[in-house]
Amino acid sequence: MPRITFSGATRTVTGSMHLLETGGKRILLDCGLFQGKREEAFKRNRHFPFDPASITDVVLSHAHIDHSGNLPTLVRKGFTGRIHATHATRDLCAVMLLDSAHIQEKDVEFVNRKRARKGEEPFNPLYTMVDAHRTIDRFVSYGYHQPFAIGGTSIEFFDAGHILGSASVKLTFKGRGAPSTLAFSGDVGRKKLPILRDPEPFDHADWLICESTYGARLHHPPSEVENRVAEVVSTTYRQRGKIIVPAFSVGRTQEIVYTLNRLANANRIPRLPIYVDSPLSTNTTEVFRLHPECYDEETRQFLEEEGDPFGFSQLQYTRTVQESMALNSRTDPMIIISASGMCEAGRILHHLRNNIEDNRNTVMIVGFQAENTLGRRLVDGQREVRIFGEEHTVRANIVVIEAFSAHADWKEMQEWYAPVGSSLKKTFLVHGDDEALAGMKEHLQPLTGGAITVCENGQSFELSGKA
Repeated sequence: MPRITFSGATRTVTGSMHLLETGGKRILLDCGLFQGKREEAFKRNRHFPFDPASITDVVLSHAHIDHSGNLPTLVRKGFTGRIHATHATRDLCAVMLLDSAHIQEKDVEFVNRKRARKGEEPFNPLYTMVDAHRTIDRFVSYGYHQPFAIGGTSIEFFDAGHILGSASVKLTFKGRGAPSTLAFSGDVGRKKLPILRDPEPFDHADWLICESTYGARLHHPPSEVENRVAEVVSTTYRQRGKIIVPAFSVGRTQEIVYTLNRLANANRIPRLPIYVDSPLSTNTTEVFRLHPECYDEETRQFLEEEGDPFGFSQLQYTRTVQESMALNSRTDPMIIISASGMCEAGRILHHLRNNIEDNRNTVMIVGFQAENTLGRRLVDGQREVRIFGEEHTVRANIVVIEAFSAHADWKEMQEWYAPVGSSLKKTFLVHGDDEALAGMKEHLQPLTGGAITVCENGQSFELSGKA
């Protein structure tokens, strides 16, 4: 009898990791980095609640670091199986995991220089570039709706519409009786977002692991994005300030670049320089160019009529540290898009440190910010924040544009859930804070005859005939 154990993304939105045991196989659904309070993240990311060597396979929903980012630790600690993903997810992880390892090595090097001056013991990175390379070797990839098998379990990827290559996963168990099905939402996107196709719903499942990121929130319509961005850029330009955009390298950066491209073509924003200051964002944009099969019809039409949606005259991609540092010494208006999206690591920290105390500048938040991250503290209006261990006063204008979100809100989740709801014996809610989980449970309950459970970390369930 299959058993599911929830080992991450319970009552939080980071560290997605769920262990499925069936037919002698131990299949991990996602293996994400936990992001949050430093001490807690340090412990949770280094210590798995199971023996990594006992895991036979990983099925990966998408490439975001909170879903894929701890794979190299799994490999480092003994995992030797295969990592199953879509073609685009494999290609994105090939650059993202190497970048994650590089950032960790460099950030530890930076912190250890300060610790050495204080006579403190050095830290070690969570994993290294060598571990990341070994992880990439373990990937095998598939197209959407191209079934594959792990033991007696048949698996199929559905387009989740969240980021390039993102998938919802359908797992069918073939035992002595009639087949039964576990579905895993991954992260579900929104309809009518730029670039990607809309998310696909399931038509049937017996059990569903369902994300709840915005279970208590409604987004502004995607159609409002361009108007809001144009307003923010124009206002900050008149103040002779910089617009600093913390953005996930996969998905959000490309959406912003595409939006700015459209606004520039329509002469709706001033002709100011725009920099994508993230080697990872630059590399992942190249991966986006390799997978037009994931584009929606509007983006394909733009590609045919306007050319490259991720390149235009005002836009520059920076790679070197020297190019990045040069941006901090400039005082002219510009837009800097940099990672990480939750302001927890990478070049964005240097840009915030150098610009957050100037009231002419704007920090434009365009993605979900998990609790206990620097991005969340900025969204919550904290006036004093720590960056690289030093206090900084927030004088820059903090603007949040939720319409960019790649996560469905509760009403969009209702629409995605409805076709499968009536067939479900149980829905397991994950990937949300307490308010979002409670909201999602309330909004989905009228659509299902089965039970809805808010999962706790370490909790296990047998997937039996009973609800």
